[in-house]
Amino acid sequence: MASDIDFVNYVMDQISGVGTISQKKMFGEYMVYVNQKPIFLICDNTAYVKKLDCVKEFHKTEETGYPYKGAKEHYMLDVDNREALRNIALALEKVIPVPKKKVKKK
Repeated sequence: MASDIDFVNYVMDQISGVGTISQKKMFGEYMVYVNQKPIFLICDNTAYVKKLDCVKEFHKTEETGYPYKGAKEHYMLDVDNREALRNIALALEKVIPVPKKKVKKK
């Protein structure tokens, strides 16, 4: 089941003010970016983040899951907890690099 754009927009609204927020649709699912850095993965209307030490303190539950088959285990986020989402987005934005652009082969 693909994610609903309304859910993605809700997540983006929840973290408004933490930087420049955008999203990109990929394979029926979405990636939410802060300052061009991939922060949240949205799959099946669930928000996920990588299990990194910098977000452990903000993740109140130990709920984890796999966003898609073959993926590593991720934290599942409570998107209704605006403060936690914003703190997680800010913490990740500090440590995640901007992806390098891929050069197209001719």
